[in-house]
Amino acid sequence: MEAENYTAVPFFIIKGISDNPKFQAPIFILVLLIYLFAVGGNIGILFLVGMDSKLHNPMYFFLGNLSVLDISSITVTLHKTLAIFLTGNKTLSFPGCITQVYFFMALECTELLILAAMSLDRYAAICNPLHYPMIMNPRTCAFLASVCWVLGFIEVIPHAVITNNLSCYTSNEINHFFCDVLPLMKISCSDTSLLKLWIVTEGVFVSGVVPLVTTLVPYIFIIRAILKVRSTSGRQKAFYTCSSHVTLVIVLYLTLYCLYLTPSSENTLDSHKLFSLFNTAAVPILNPLIYSLKNKDVKSAVKRQLHYLYCKMIYPLTLNFKKCEKHIES
Repeated sequence: MEAENYTAVPFFIIKGISDNPKFQAPIFILVLLIYLFAVGGNIGILFLVGMDSKLHNPMYFFLGNLSVLDISSITVTLHKTLAIFLTGNKTLSFPGCITQVYFFMALECTELLILAAMSLDRYAAICNPLHYPMIMNPRTCAFLASVCWVLGFIEVIPHAVITNNLSCYTSNEINHFFCDVLPLMKISCSDTSLLKLWIVTEGVFVSGVVPLVTTLVPYIFIIRAILKVRSTSGRQKAFYTCSSHVTLVIVLYLTLYCLYLTPSSENTLDSHKLFSLFNTAAVPILNPLIYSLKNKDVKSAVKRQLHYLYCKMIYPLTLNFKKCEKHIES
């Protein structure tokens, strides 16, 4: 009978990143800058991939998908945090909370699958370079991306359904800056054994291990192929083309490990909040940052677009603009 007092939870109160009034303004400025930098950087990647014809290949097609995922993920998680700072309203409806849980998990799963697809693309490019254009043709790339998006949003539906059925809560205050499964489980007085079992079986092994294996196995063959290359410059070039992707994979999986696979005694709510902030804020920044600093094609594309902009501003006449374009291409 006591549990019945907690069955009706019309809304939750998001505690946020910090309760200390002294930290509110600095945290708001920091979060806003992180959000603007992440969104702006990923929009820049999308612009380059869309506008520069030399980036119209499978690698940058999947990179564009990653940018869309990063923009969506950071918006889903940080929009409420920014709204709290601006309006002071910390409440979030129960359906809104479950919706946030669903989209956060769906976007995370989709990103892992896209990274696996990028690994297959690198395998085809390095191990089968002569047949690469036929293997990774636009239709194949669109099919792989569609499968990743559909599977990512389908496989987390049970998570959201089970979480939605946690009707009993000891409190409606969530010690987090957005609705996530673990903080909800902490304040739930319902039986969470089914949700824990589903997280371990489907969440860890299906959503985590399968994409990880799919990502790592192609690199076994990639490394073998690279080691067979006789020239040092050839090996360095092959490793260089994979370094950005490998860096993103390592950072993302390490962050997810710290979030969901560390022992419960060590994975306190505060540490979970810290790793969640890094996962939702820093990872979307790393995508454009890594590919901008480490990728020669992206650097060249940025220079070309800046030069094209310069031509349009300085040489408005068609004849002069075409001459300027030819000069850039040369």
